[in-house]
Amino acid sequence: MDSLEKIENRDFKLSDEEILELLNIENNSRDYYRLLYVSDSLSREKFKNRGYVFTQIGINAEPCSINCRFCSMGAEHFSLDAEWEKDFDTLRGEIARLGQQNYDELFLMTTADYPIERFLDISKKAKSLLKPHQRLVANIGDFDEPIAKKLKSAGLSAVYHINRMREGEDTMAQPADREKTIKAILNTGLDLYYCIEPIGPEHSYEEILKEIKRARDLEISVMAVMRRIPVPGTPLFDKGKIPARELAKIVAVTNIVVNPQRSMNVHEPAQMAMMAGVNQLYAEVGANPRDVKSDTEKGRGFTPDKAWEMLWEAGYKPADNFN
Repeated sequence: MDSLEKIENRDFKLSDEEILELLNIENNSRDYYRLLYVSDSLSREKFKNRGYVFTQIGINAEPCSINCRFCSMGAEHFSLDAEWEKDFDTLRGEIARLGQQNYDELFLMTTADYPIERFLDISKKAKSLLKPHQRLVANIGDFDEPIAKKLKSAGLSAVYHINRMREGEDTMAQPADREKTIKAILNTGLDLYYCIEPIGPEHSYEEILKEIKRARDLEISVMAVMRRIPVPGTPLFDKGKIPARELAKIVAVTNIVVNPQRSMNVHEPAQMAMMAGVNQLYAEVGANPRDVKSDTEKGRGFTPDKAWEMLWEAGYKPADNFN
């Protein structure tokens, strides 16, 4: 039995060779659509057509010392149209505006150099503005277990933290530091949100396999796949991006192998990838590492309403008691 027949029979315990076989499926073949069907039907069974919209506010647009070669905020190639840091009054207004549209969770994102005590203070205040069903999530630099405990005490429910593609090569972050932070998150009882990213044309399926397996071993419940967006002015701009068809295939394989029990995301939102079982999308405000506009809501960022519309097109909806 080949890997495709295996997953069609709902056997998702795949070897490395079988996962690579799925990743190597030709995008213009009949097997490509068989793969997407398995992933999409798996999501329908798991998620019961429940969709999610997460929002994210980038609270500072400043040069970052981690200097990721794909990021518009890298210190050596800062490409945003302005530098700024939001105070809490500004954040309060943005949270209020986002609150006029439905969303499930609010992420607060900073550069790696942002002072942690300032982030903790802002997080406590932001948490008080959320509705009971809305969770607060951190997207920040590396930290240790004592800081993880402070994040939890400040009202955060989860942290988005990953080992990125070619970490330590295309970034100045070290895999050991990323793994230490992930361990601190899990040891503290915070939820870990994960993503295979940022995927570019130069990344091999073997590299992608390694990160899919990492997420599978971490038993991630909120999972994502993100393709790299070529940002003008960044060192990796000329590498380009993978097409939406390729992105959808990687989403499908990731969904099948990792089997997240709460949500599967594609980023940035891509209609074609919705056919691969995606039930969660992001709306973004403020600084965005994939945009040259420092206010990404005027550029690449989606609004919650726009994200819900895309989810509706794919047959997903909010919870019945969503308010």
